[in-house]
Amino acid sequence: MICSGQSVFTGRTIDVRFGRTIEEVTDAANPSQLLIAPGFIDLQVNGFAGVDFNSPVATLPEISRAIDAILATGVTRFLPTVITGPPDAMLAALANLRRAQRELPRGRAIAGFHVEGPHIGAEDGPRGAHPAACVRPPDPDEFRRWQHATDNHIRLVTLSPHWPDAPRYIAALVRDGVAVSIGHTSATPDQIRAAADAGASLCTHLGNAGPALVPKQPNLYWEQLADDRLSASFIADGIHLSDAFLRAAARAKGPVRTILVTDAAAPAGATPGRYRLGELDVTLTPDADRVVLTGTGKLAGSALRMNHAIANFSRIARASLADAVTAATANPARIIGLPHALAPGCPADLVVFSSADPLTIHQVFLDGELVFSA
Repeated sequence: MICSGQSVFTGRTIDVRFGRTIEEVTDAANPSQLLIAPGFIDLQVNGFAGVDFNSPVATLPEISRAIDAILATGVTRFLPTVITGPPDAMLAALANLRRAQRELPRGRAIAGFHVEGPHIGAEDGPRGAHPAACVRPPDPDEFRRWQHATDNHIRLVTLSPHWPDAPRYIAALVRDGVAVSIGHTSATPDQIRAAADAGASLCTHLGNAGPALVPKQPNLYWEQLADDRLSASFIADGIHLSDAFLRAAARAKGPVRTILVTDAAAPAGATPGRYRLGELDVTLTPDADRVVLTGTGKLAGSALRMNHAIANFSRIARASLADAVTAATANPARIIGLPHALAPGCPADLVVFSSADPLTIHQVFLDGELVFSA
């Protein structure tokens, strides 16, 4: 097959010839108004289209429906994310998602799994919406149970480095080929440096799930922004972060270490109303913009779509569209070790879109299969 469009990175109109992988990229004979890029990657998806990935009883048809809805946003690979919960419930949710990855026709869009917690800060603020009763310290045996349930497909773990054994735990996971991210924390600068020394490579939704008040300096936010060993993910929905913080943080991390995530929960892509997020009862507000703990205004994930996140980030951070797309393609791919580029030999994961705000998705290919067409 051949797919044509302007490369979002170079502006050249190109023909991409592909089967399951990209075979050739050449200059096109005819101009195109459409843009082409590698498919987007989302490292943090708690659910979508009314389906809660944290539910051990989410059915294969439900998960398949959620995958199709995610593909329609231009995302071709994503990490279903299981948050803090009882040990047995987390394990059952991971096993259920692994079954979906293995058995669904488009389950290969699941690039692995992200476990966010339960080894996080227990206090209000850093804990975010995670249930306090289920927070617990890092446990190598529990990690091995996650890996056993997923046939070694855990790709990312978010934890707080304030736990005494955190550096040893981080180093063990990194040796096992798992990326470790700092998040949901009030850790000290020394503890953050120790986590990076041990191999942590990411900060999860930086600027969220931390203490409301911190010392002017030093503090955990400056430490994470200044450490070039750490990439940082951001929820660019215009709600989770102020425009000024997102703009300044993106400049600090630069175009190579900035990553966009949706942190989407089950209500994303669904109608307003009440849903579940693991142990939590959550509500999509009537304007369909916010996911909150039911009965409160406290954010619990997001209703964000990745094509919206890219457009929002470009506008708010005053970044080029090329840099915004890089934050949703090459940068997250590097964190979890995926080959991902408009280059021969890479998987034929492609998205064709126009640069409206939000981005309008026209076609999506997964391993060379057309999985969405407008």
